[in-house]
Amino acid sequence: MKNWIVGLTLACILPACVTINIYFPAAAAEKAADKIIDEVWQLKQGQDSATPKPAGQ
Repeated sequence: MKNWIVGLTLACILPACVTINIYFPAAAAEKAADKIIDEVWQLKQGQDSATPKPAGQ
């Protein structure tokens, strides 16, 4: 009975010590972020030019 408890304890503790590291390439992530920022700015500039200006100004 005692061996069973020790085995169960080890079976629960050992998987908890496993770490999975995922590394993203920094250059690719930065390039993707720059592309998204450029797209957002283009959309925003397109909206700004489409809004009518008040006649009094």
